[in-house]
Amino acid sequence: MNKTSCFFIVPALLMMLAGTVSCMMDGGLYDMSYPNMGEIIQPDEYGDRFEEFLDNPFINTADQNVSTFSVDADGASYAYMRRMVGNGILPSKSAVRIEEFLNYFTFNYPEPAGGADVAINAEVGACPWEPEHRLLRLGIKGRDIFEGKHPQSNYVFLIDVSGSMASKDKLPLLKEGMKMMVDYLDPEDRISIVTYASGVSKLLESTPAREASKIKKVIGKLSASGSTAGGAGMRMAYEECLTNFIDGGNNRVIMGTDGDFNVGETSTDAILELAENYASKGIYLTVCGFGSGNLNDAMMEKVSNAGNGTYEYIDSEDELTKVFVIERNKFISVANDVKNQITFDKDMVKAYRLIGYENRVLDNDDFENDEKDAGEIGAGQTITALYEIIPGEGFAQSKAIAKYDLRYKKILGAVSVPLSMDVVTLNPEGSSADLDLAAGVAAYGMLLRRSKYAGSSSFDMATDLVRRSINSNNGIDPYQIQLRENFIDLVGKAKKISSGE
Repeated sequence: MNKTSCFFIVPALLMMLAGTVSCMMDGGLYDMSYPNMGEIIQPDEYGDRFEEFLDNPFINTADQNVSTFSVDADGASYAYMRRMVGNGILPSKSAVRIEEFLNYFTFNYPEPAGGADVAINAEVGACPWEPEHRLLRLGIKGRDIFEGKHPQSNYVFLIDVSGSMASKDKLPLLKEGMKMMVDYLDPEDRISIVTYASGVSKLLESTPAREASKIKKVIGKLSASGSTAGGAGMRMAYEECLTNFIDGGNNRVIMGTDGDFNVGETSTDAILELAENYASKGIYLTVCGFGSGNLNDAMMEKVSNAGNGTYEYIDSEDELTKVFVIERNKFISVANDVKNQITFDKDMVKAYRLIGYENRVLDNDDFENDEKDAGEIGAGQTITALYEIIPGEGFAQSKAIAKYDLRYKKILGAVSVPLSMDVVTLNPEGSSADLDLAAGVAAYGMLLRRSKYAGSSSFDMATDLVRRSINSNNGIDPYQIQLRENFIDLVGKAKKISSGE
């Protein structure tokens, strides 16, 4: 999960050199440039800051048939897009991370079996935007934890109460989310509250959730003013979490901010090192971003990654409910340092392209290196990845086109556990409801990114694919159906914005 490129408030922005290799395939020239992951653009026209990146390129299997990447369990990019589209604006292309669009949704994947903490699945099907190509969908499901079976939790709420958090879509919204979460915690779970503005303060010592009224009273008194000493706030919150550390429990800092550190410890290296240091002690970090016009998305994503955590963006009360109530089990990690590796058959697959995950790509040697950091999966969470593939001469139905390997750790610092399966082309001309959903979301993401790989993608295509996933009646729960319906509404709004209506 660790990304070491620079983010905001640095004297010079680092830029990785992108080597360019080209190859001719089917009479076309495919750009083989590797993503430029180091540039942090200046605030966009709306005042928000995002990390610039290029889409993953097609790679010829004759040159490299192995692809390795870390999971990404964040959902921030999708929620930010929803806010912008709801305001009649298409988001900046750098704000669109397709993997976060995909992983915003829970797919209908099989539960882990035989004592495993995760289960993997895969399918090969049609590629709607390039009929001569195919899509490979990879799916991961983290084991669920049912009521009464949760490990005891030690939460520290780290709250930005600086002046920039004063607007109603920031601190007031965050306060409501924290209050809701308190109501759903187990009575013996514990909560501390640390705030930061011009200085830092511990407003609530570690308190059991059964004392909900006491906790909510402290939350209710929070108000915003002053500048932003975020680094010092993080240090105090981590120390509070460490002081009350629960062996075998869920120890996590939940940070709410618009991401603008401007006082005290603002060095990139210092903040990343701080998060990494406490992550190595078994403390996870979830960062929740709020508001726009001052949002430092680049910083928040990097810090959450360094801290073995996730990054969410809260744009509404509905999203508060999703993050803090409906999907609160994701605050409990069931699989750590999760890495994927795909080995393509060179005869079956001519070239491939990983859709999204640009800042999660790993060196192939990192896969079996248990010292290399990667992403975490929360309880009950699904992770989805897509590869667009160009079939080779040997491509045929009912044949294995690739081997899918995954490694994860049951607990941080443990030896990783391997999982493996062959990817077989059972129905390469069709698609399941899961592939329809993934393809529709990816097509929409490519349109928003103005991707050169979008092919014949259209807003109508995205709508039709996701509608088809809803109509399949494959056991989707009502909440997930509603999320898909809401996505279709967003696509319709984006289409109108794009056409100038």
